[in-house]
Amino acid sequence: MNIVLIGYGRMGKAVEELALLRGHVVAAIIDNEDEWHKQHKGIKEAGIAIEFSTPGTAEKNILRCFDAGLAVVSGTTGWHKGFDRIKDVCLNNGHALFYASNFSLGMNIMFEINSKLAGLMGKQEGYGILIEEIHHAGKKDAPSGTAISLANEIIKYHPHKNKWVNKPAAHPDELEIISVRINQVPGTHFVRYDSDIDSLEIRHTAHSRKGFAHGALLAAEWLYGKTGCFGMKDLLYEKE
Repeated sequence: MNIVLIGYGRMGKAVEELALLRGHVVAAIIDNEDEWHKQHKGIKEAGIAIEFSTPGTAEKNILRCFDAGLAVVSGTTGWHKGFDRIKDVCLNNGHALFYASNFSLGMNIMFEINSKLAGLMGKQEGYGILIEEIHHAGKKDAPSGTAISLANEIIKYHPHKNKWVNKPAAHPDELEIISVRINQVPGTHFVRYDSDIDSLEIRHTAHSRKGFAHGALLAAEWLYGKTGCFGMKDLLYEKE
């Protein structure tokens, strides 16, 4: 595949390194407004873009890719309020988008466990719920997109939680998310259920960004040649 990388921070560099090892071509790297114009030739030669940019630029970047005829794999978080609009543009105009708040295969398996666990624990009495996410100090959004995905699935399946808050919960229907920022932490997420009798916890710890880069490239290889809007469940369940 000929790939356009949009965003050239830690994740962009990790994707580039692994893409070259897997035999792909990085046709263009875009990390600022000027490069959209300077990299025109590379963009035209590519078939897919992998986008890890910023919450404020993600929507514009994806729409530009659609206009250029590129399929898009996006892992930028913090712009979830605009997702439905982007999805509509994708589906109504025959484009291709693969979005995930976290491309780690292990984390996406945890998403599945989290949903099932929420349904089971919602039938029990006396358990409080807490989500904690820990990331590097440079991460711009809090809570993380991954923590929001975990929270939304708990709210979907747990009968006593109606919304999440990124602060100490003040009401029983609130699901508390704690965000911690520490240097050099790729990402740790855990969901904990506590009662007077016992505690139950599920946790995912990323050891490096290689797992995210690997998942993003698997998504790009899977998406190539397709149209529609997809996520990690589509990739994971097709692998069964």
